[in-house]
Amino acid sequence: MKWQADDAARQAFLSSHAHAALVSADMPLRANLAVLENIAVVPQYRDNLSYREAADVAWNLLLTAGYTDCAYKRDPALNHEERFVAKLLRAAVSRPDLLLIDRPAMLLPDTRYPPFVDELLRRMETHLNDCWILDYLWNKPLYAPR
Repeated sequence: MKWQADDAARQAFLSSHAHAALVSADMPLRANLAVLENIAVVPQYRDNLSYREAADVAWNLLLTAGYTDCAYKRDPALNHEERFVAKLLRAAVSRPDLLLIDRPAMLLPDTRYPPFVDELLRRMETHLNDCWILDYLWNKPLYAPR
């Protein structure tokens, strides 16, 4: 957890960690692609994988996360949890050194997000390096002690 006092502090933190893969409301999915394709496009272009190879990687991540049911949905058809998972897996597929989840409440407005995110990260722990959740200090009481 990286607690921020206000938005200025949050923006400064994000600027100082520009190398991190970001899961954020400010980073939309490509609306013309299904979830599987949104995830697969990263290894296609970064690792020069064929679509089939990249789709296999994406499918395995969706399987680990427990969200294969949304693989062929496009962004407008996704609920908040599915959209969050798609964004997380898209950011995580290339195994960045640092993954930042920015203000999960913005991404999961109708979900008790601390336990949801904790459970998802637990499932994905073998596919993640360092992962930090960036949130405001006033949300600290919502999170269980670690």
